[in-house]
Amino acid sequence: MSWRACRAAKGAFRLRIEDIDRVRCRPEFEAGILEDLAWLGVDWDGPVLRQSGRGAAYEAALARLAEEGLAYRCFRTRREVADAMTRAPHGDEIVFFGERLPEQEEAARLAAGEAFAWRLDARAAAERTGPLSFLETGAGPAGETGRQVAQPDSSGDIVLARRDIGVAYHLAVVVDDAFQEVTTVVRGYDLFGATHVQRLLQVLLGLPEPIYQHHRLLVGPDGKRYAKRDRAETLQALREQGVSPDRLIAELDLDGDR
Repeated sequence: MSWRACRAAKGAFRLRIEDIDRVRCRPEFEAGILEDLAWLGVDWDGPVLRQSGRGAAYEAALARLAEEGLAYRCFRTRREVADAMTRAPHGDEIVFFGERLPEQEEAARLAAGEAFAWRLDARAAAERTGPLSFLETGAGPAGETGRQVAQPDSSGDIVLARRDIGVAYHLAVVVDDAFQEVTTVVRGYDLFGATHVQRLLQVLLGLPEPIYQHHRLLVGPDGKRYAKRDRAETLQALREQGVSPDRLIAELDLDGDR
């Protein structure tokens, strides 16, 4: 589904700038995104939603999870987390499962000003919700399509918030999807695995369940997906080379469902 297909179906197309990373996100990057979209002829409904202005909503969601005993403060360093990682119950991913500290120890470490991250207690959360699923209308990396059984503990105790980044991606997007009344999430299949834990967060926070449509990624001649370092393949570079937006849309099948 493209923005044109969305229009044809009389749907609303939303634009969100995910700029919660205060270190890497810059105004000039957002300006470049808007310029690229305008060149492609992409328009959207309603105002642009910027995650940098949504802190209060994320804090409220995090507070709810903490109050219900589903989020905890983790004081482990990156090295300590890496040393404690183990294989996920489902699949071959290596993930981290932690534990909440005794109340007195936590209070002492907070008083000492030690850094911590808020983490989701994945096992407690999965036990709270019971079995979950989501509807995939596209395809995951292994061709997964149709109703999928969610495996929310496959990512371990994910970070929900940290001092240097504020709220983390998973929590922010489920809160914003609900706020923007998103009914279909269209994204690359590199994020297919993220759907499992996002589905868990939706249920925990009482948020609606969208439909998911994951699509193929654009890759280079070596089979690797394009990254920011691939300057020659940016939309700005293609514009400067004289490539027309219609030609690019046709070549990349941006109006298709692949």
